Amino acid sequence: MRIYTGPLSLFAKKVQIAAREKNLALEVAPVPFNMHDQYRQKHPEVVRINPKQQVPVLVDGDLELFDSTVICEYFEDLQAQPPLWPSDPRARAHARLWELKVDEVLAPEVIALMDPQARETPALAKPHHTRIQAFYFTVDEVLDTCSYLAGDFSYADIAMYITHYFAGLLGAKIPETMPNLRRWRKEMEQRESVQAETDSMREYLQKHVA
Repeated sequence: MRIYTGPLSLFAKKVQIAAREKNLALEVAPVPFNMHDQYRQKHPEVVRINPKQQVPVLVDGDLELFDSTVICEYFEDLQAQPPLWPSDPRARAHARLWELKVDEVLAPEVIALMDPQARETPALAKPHHTRIQAFYFTVDEVLDTCSYLAGDFSYADIAMYITHYFAGLLGAKIPETMPNLRRWRKEMEQRESVQAETDSMREYLQKHVA
């Protein structure tokens, strides 16, 4: 399987972490990216396959998929073990909802911090930091009664980790007043799949962002 990915794509990293958890081999195909133009020089295969012209895009023989959640669902059908959705229907629904919240509510606030104006003007970044911290507070409350977002380790935790990790690199760190979220982070960062994908993201930002 081949994945088209960018160095700072939260959604592609989610897929790559999931593939490592499933022990699925991926051929990584980087797409053009830089901090100024970002993805404006679109990769022709990404343009052809994904109407939104975004990574990740997965190609497995004659099967072509886009959208990180769709790709992760394919992984779950392709390789059942280890399961990355809870077995209980209600817990599984909670996990899917949390993944959606991370992708659709938290991630846009984090991505906004990449904007050069937000990086250079604290007043422009402040509203995004405020909303990120509010999201963290909700997650911290949930983690007061369970080890992971939906009970068992799932795609929701993968999505949350990579998004919060990127936020931290951009200055939106977890406050000391959120012990449950900080405990969860320590457990997550011990996973080899997570370490492998976050190291490259940190190195890229250190090299290209002052």
